[in-house]
Amino acid sequence: MILRIAVPSRLYRTFDYLPPPDCDPATLQPGMRVQVPFGRQQVVGFLVELGADTALDIASLRPALAVLDTEALLPPDVLALIQWAQRYYHHPPGEVFTTALPVLLRQGEPAIAPASTPLWRITAAGRAALADDSLRRAPVQWRMLDYLAQCPEGAEPETLRPVVSHSAATLRTLRDKGWAEQSAALEGATAFAPHPPPALNVAQAEAVAAMIAALGRFQVFLLEGVTGSGKTEVYLQVIEAALAQGRQALVLTPEIGLTPQLLARFRERLPGPLAVSHSGLSDEERLKAWLMAREGRARVVVGTRSAVFAPLQAPGILIIDEEHDPSFKQQDGFRYHARDLAIVRGQQLGIPVVLGSATPALESCHNAQRGRYQLLSLPERVGGGAEPPIHILDVRRQPMREGLSLPLLERIRAHLDRDEQVLLFLNRRGFSPVLLCHECGWISQCRHCDARMTLHLRRQRLICHHCGDQRAVDTACPQCGSVDLRGLGQGTERLETALCQEFPEVGLTRMDRDSTRRRGSLETLLADIHTGGRRLLIGTQMLAKGHHFPDVTLVGIIDADQGLYGIDFRSSERMAQLILQVAGRAGRAEKPGTVIIQTHHPDHPLLRTLVSRGYPAFAAEALAERQAALLPPFAHQALLRAEAVDPERATAFLNAARALAEPLADGLEVLGPAPAPMERRAGRYRAHLLMQATQRQDLHRFLHRWTALLWADRQDRQVRWSLDVDPLELY
Repeated sequence: MILRIAVPSRLYRTFDYLPPPDCDPATLQPGMRVQVPFGRQQVVGFLVELGADTALDIASLRPALAVLDTEALLPPDVLALIQWAQRYYHHPPGEVFTTALPVLLRQGEPAIAPASTPLWRITAAGRAALADDSLRRAPVQWRMLDYLAQCPEGAEPETLRPVVSHSAATLRTLRDKGWAEQSAALEGATAFAPHPPPALNVAQAEAVAAMIAALGRFQVFLLEGVTGSGKTEVYLQVIEAALAQGRQALVLTPEIGLTPQLLARFRERLPGPLAVSHSGLSDEERLKAWLMAREGRARVVVGTRSAVFAPLQAPGILIIDEEHDPSFKQQDGFRYHARDLAIVRGQQLGIPVVLGSATPALESCHNAQRGRYQLLSLPERVGGGAEPPIHILDVRRQPMREGLSLPLLERIRAHLDRDEQVLLFLNRRGFSPVLLCHECGWISQCRHCDARMTLHLRRQRLICHHCGDQRAVDTACPQCGSVDLRGLGQGTERLETALCQEFPEVGLTRMDRDSTRRRGSLETLLADIHTGGRRLLIGTQMLAKGHHFPDVTLVGIIDADQGLYGIDFRSSERMAQLILQVAGRAGRAEKPGTVIIQTHHPDHPLLRTLVSRGYPAFAAEALAERQAALLPPFAHQALLRAEAVDPERATAFLNAARALAEPLADGLEVLGPAPAPMERRAGRYRAHLLMQATQRQDLHRFLHRWTALLWADRQDRQVRWSLDVDPLELY
């Protein structure tokens, strides 16, 4: 018997081994982990197939060292999904298998959940104390109790450290008062009675009925609902129906930032523990969640991109929230798209897939038009509130204070005077994107990229947001010695400084990747916002998507111009989606909202279409442009990327790749090679070769033959290369 093993490596093949000497071949199954010798190392590989023969001399085969599992670790449906993904994305099989497993399992650890530490929970007396306004005079205790109240299954001590300073002492005080307790993790029903579901409006009821009717068969639903239209409630009621049939649900969300509120809603309504998987968790927590899903103890699994591979004992429905979000596409290594793989998985399992968004991807709109997806619309906000009006504010020739126009400042002041919340969106973190010498014009260029370093004033660092390189802020110009160095442009940190000076009496919070680095800090910021402790909110897209802020009545988009003229043909689509996602944070039924967009291009057709006719009209116009230009979704692309320390090496590799492609490229366009828009990044020069076909089958037939030639060809080892099928970013 021959074992075909996928070994974690960049090699586009499996490797043949003999079974370990002491192994009973009858016990072997595809999906097991096997420890094997690989070169001079010992690595954990994945058994893909059992064969009876080999193309190699059988005497040259090495035996595997050990079989690490007593049964297949990966169920057949996940194994089938991995193999489909490997073929579709033409990626080395070992790396695809590695992506599908938690880190500890990749390292050969046993598939046993780590021992649970006792969890902290709020008691009934604690809930009563939380409802008493007098506790607000002890804000640290109140904040900890409020956080525990949002964790009905309990919270691990480690997750509570960022909630308040000296969390251990605070927890002991709460325990002594009888307001909190420690107990073992719950594995059965949630500790509190589920909340009853609210009444649905007509559109919600129709959507729920259509999805429930599809349970047990494959169907893709595109749930297009304006912000505040109750998409989450539709998800919940469909999940409840799937659970009632003894099935499990998998919910994908694009970013960690969207999970706290979503999890709170799910925990209020759904029985049993949730399995949660995202990069903010420890390796032990991710392994525990993976095993809970595999064993069926977790009826609902919520996770980010890689959770699409989560094993489910009884899969019933797959839901992709904010399906348009580019975070679902992996941008390095194994470049898969979790939304597309979820649809393939649903088809393989014969279960429904729900794609939810207020601003669907143009590919999804196109599939709905062709009848491949069933479109379900939620055109109204829950509670009858109207969508906020969007006003374009022409800031040409207007005096500005750190990027804020006087009319916008006046509107901010008026809303704050009414004790309402204001959200200001600027999709650029740091203090300013450029540090400039006023004497000679020197700018803070990154040493490794064709990019400028961003000034982070509080940390006194210059940081490249592309490669991560950083250094101390220069005290004098390295070119002329002048000390007149100035930050140009606005970032969220600079906006925060300006607003603190403008509104010193108002509680303010900034939410971006810098302010939420510490574990638990995101949950703490959101809790402050919801309790009214922060009335002026500043943030990047982390703050703009998916959150429910009922007291926000004014949204200001500080700089819409940065997304209007992008080099990528998808730039306008992404800007339209982002504008409407941000705008959707403004106002609810009892508190109508307003959106103001500051721009130097008030007549830009994208802005005019969005403001006057909405996203469906924009999508129709954008799809017509894509069709005329034969761009996706009316064509299918693959991008070959190459990078090297020497730019000529990268281009030479792509020229050789093009020479291999041309005899095979019947019916395809081969464009390039050309330098990447940002040619130098992290010290390496990058170039691209783009393949495009009007028929997907033609592209993959070509890629299957071409990639085999690329791997067989003796390549320049100083050139790194990768293939991106269905690329979302061309830079």
